[in-house]
Amino acid sequence: MNRLAPDIVTLRVAHCRAEHAANGEQYHLAVMHYRTCLEAAERREDCQAVRFFALRLADCYDSMGLTHKAREFRSLGDCDGDGEGGESGHSLLS
Repeated sequence: MNRLAPDIVTLRVAHCRAEHAANGEQYHLAVMHYRTCLEAAERREDCQAVRFFALRLADCYDSMGLTHKAREFRSLGDCDGDGEGGESGHSLLS
């Protein structure tokens, strides 16, 4: 259980940084921090968190005009059916 606590703290800090950057329209920084969050969520096999962070990444990429990347992360955010994230069950971060 001790191993999960630092992960949660790291996840929360990265999430706060990502939100702050996104609110300031610093999308390149927001993407970096949201990707850290997404990686942590995938390690924890937390489908709800994977979906949340994938959709935040999609929003950032949309704001940056990178619709193809936004579409990929929206797909990853659709993890209701397979419990693994994404239509193929594979991470976009690998």
